[in-house]
Amino acid sequence: MSLAGEDRRTLLKRLSGVSVWGWCFSAASPELLFGQQPKGLFLAKHQQAVQKGISWLASRVQEDGSFGQSAYQQNLAVVSLGGLAFLSRGHLPNRGPYGKYVSRLVDFVLQHAQQNGLISVPNEGVRGVMYGHGFASLFLAQVYGVTRQREVRPALNNAINLIVSTQNDEGGWRYGPTKKDADISVTVCQTMALRAARNAGFFVPGQTIARARAYVRNLQNDDGGFRYVTAVGESAYPRTGAAIVALASLGVKQNDIFAAASQYLMENIPADAEYAGDPHYFYGQYYAAHALWQLGGDDWSTWYDQVSELLLRKQLASGVWEDESICNEYATAMVCLILSMPKNFLPLLRK
Repeated sequence: MSLAGEDRRTLLKRLSGVSVWGWCFSAASPELLFGQQPKGLFLAKHQQAVQKGISWLASRVQEDGSFGQSAYQQNLAVVSLGGLAFLSRGHLPNRGPYGKYVSRLVDFVLQHAQQNGLISVPNEGVRGVMYGHGFASLFLAQVYGVTRQREVRPALNNAINLIVSTQNDEGGWRYGPTKKDADISVTVCQTMALRAARNAGFFVPGQTIARARAYVRNLQNDDGGFRYVTAVGESAYPRTGAAIVALASLGVKQNDIFAAASQYLMENIPADAEYAGDPHYFYGQYYAAHALWQLGGDDWSTWYDQVSELLLRKQLASGVWEDESICNEYATAMVCLILSMPKNFLPLLRK
């Protein structure tokens, strides 16, 4: 079974009252940036779809803890997103019918944690290594925050130190574990990991947070959206969602930046036709879901109703959501995380 009964109450007690960069988390009554979250959005149809998706993901976990297809076989970002999908429904390592699969995913990540702090698989290449590192660090931080698994702590501590040490002069991060360049897509992965680690009791320097805040703020355009890098560039839906998530992860509270960005997101929700043709579709919807959940209010309700209906229609009978750009495991994990957002199970989502 998933986390239930006394285990569930213990988890909620552990998550309550944790202060992160000036925010107070309350498991019983989560406070949002723009007010109280509406209730009852996670309906039976969403629960059934997520359960089918989780079951399909479990069937794809290999004995060594990896999953993914073709070029994304053993991809750390995909593995970690799958792990987060299990956690989002309260499935923990070595507990219940999915516990062994979550444990495999954790073990796979730990097996690829290097002494210098970098979490990466052989021959992964420099271009995507910090994506995988960021999501792997986030996954480990969420696992440690709930379970306090002793074997997770050293690898996570080293991983967070590497993130801190590779922040570039602008305040962001990019593809490789160096201080060269920065973009919002890699930066958001690192800020989420830092937030989750800090939430779990790890030290993150205040200067790192301040510099990252300044970097992300500098990416906003006059239309309220966010561009990819600090140089001149167009706003985009995925980048804007990612920027809101990054700023929220860095402790930025209600201000005009969020109001303008939220309006941009609501005015640029991808059309249904973009589901199959946009390689950034799931990425964009994941960050938009996370961002609008953080902001709360009517925008969240409107967005969730619209987007979740499309996602429910696209699920196959097997439980999978298909994606030709990356892999089906990636898409299915992303959608499970999106649809589960109102349940607010992940420690990162609690306030």
